[in-house]
Amino acid sequence: MDIVCLDLEGVLVPEIWIAFAEASGIPELKRTTRDEPDYDKLMKWRLGILKEHGLGLKEIQETIAKINPLPGAKEFLDELRSITQVIIISDTFTQFAKPLMKKLGWPTLFCNSLEVAEDGTITGFKMRIENSKLTTVKALQSAGFETIAAGDSFNDLGMIKASKAGFLFRTTDQIKKDYPELRALETYDEFLDAIKGALG
Repeated sequence: MDIVCLDLEGVLVPEIWIAFAEASGIPELKRTTRDEPDYDKLMKWRLGILKEHGLGLKEIQETIAKINPLPGAKEFLDELRSITQVIIISDTFTQFAKPLMKKLGWPTLFCNSLEVAEDGTITGFKMRIENSKLTTVKALQSAGFETIAAGDSFNDLGMIKASKAGFLFRTTDQIKKDYPELRALETYDEFLDAIKGALG
């Protein structure tokens, strides 16, 4: 039995931190897992910047409320879910993702959670499990599933390489250059065709 594991940001919705960087006028927050492979390091750095500027969960959620799925993403996801099971595995947080899941038709999402003080300050974050994307794919495989995975960033490479079929979607030129063995796709139509071919 097959199950498709998709990254969220950059694949189905815009990058939340980039949108917030633009809304808040703090360009440093544009740094994502496309730039920094170490997620723990990246998040601690982001929280430091938020603290420095006195920004908390409320401000980020106000930006997220204005974010829509990427053009064609919901239609792609709806069609994909009509032919196979799909799980979105993301390093984002439940406090960020909920409004986006509503706009995508409530797909299954595995993600992490933020630690938030009463005044709305983000004090830390709790990862669901270490190396969550790869670990989740391996757990699904141990439960008898064959996985097909896709994403756009460094933190997706583990699950992509561990799956029976894996794709890069709208990734960076650097990642394409570093991993020429991985098929890189740009449109939802070719993405759907590639997954259907892998389902075989």
